[in-house]
Amino acid sequence: MDAGAALLRFERVEAAGEATPIERAIASEVPIAIEFNGIGYAVLMATPADLVDLAHGFALAERLIDAAGDVLDAEAHPAEGGILLRVTLAQGRADRVVERVRHRVSESSCGLCGIENLEQALRPIPQVSAVWRGDDAAVFRAFAALEAHQPLNRETRAVHGAAACSADGGLRLVREDVGRHNAFDKLVGAMLRAGKGWEGGFALLTSRCSYELVEKAVLSTCPMLATISAPTTLAVQRAADAGLPLRVLVRGDALLAPVR
Repeated sequence: MDAGAALLRFERVEAAGEATPIERAIASEVPIAIEFNGIGYAVLMATPADLVDLAHGFALAERLIDAAGDVLDAEAHPAEGGILLRVTLAQGRADRVVERVRHRVSESSCGLCGIENLEQALRPIPQVSAVWRGDDAAVFRAFAALEAHQPLNRETRAVHGAAACSADGGLRLVREDVGRHNAFDKLVGAMLRAGKGWEGGFALLTSRCSYELVEKAVLSTCPMLATISAPTTLAVQRAADAGLPLRVLVRGDALLAPVR
């Protein structure tokens, strides 16, 4: 059993009343405290695997970095109650951390507080530089292949997957996490670290299409975003603003493409 899951004991109760003790693999979820240049920035609930990838992808999504070289170091350290992920950014990027922390949108249940935070929540989104021109048959091929590339989900049935797909639907790279945002950040971070681009392909996510995922896709220069669940209205609007093609509610026999 790797860091992504743990064996826990349960009692399986049948409808007829019979109970049997069993062991089952359960997805790991722990607090990951992310620190940039000594400044506490965020705490994510995540699967404790591929954390250096997570650091890179999260930093890009937060607009703290522009390229992999902006991250000088990233190390995960066990801490009481979770994991401390210490990230060192290049000197020219450290100022972004201070500025972003000052304006950072509250993620608590009270929602957004104040006009300044509303502006930060919906910051201008750049235009997609290379739009996907592929055939939807590629999306169906990627969807059909994805489950075989999700070992942790096969084991636990409790995690999301994020895949970088080639233009013809082949799976180039996959990352998994209990959080859909984390899975996508890990994928983007792994691509950054390996010096890989989208190469005319697209991203396929096992989640709903939220506006945050649209923004992560745009900031990573992804040519197209496909998700297996439905979008929100804001996700569709932000994608249209950026010129990002969407494919949503992807199934083996159908998908939806928003009409502009």
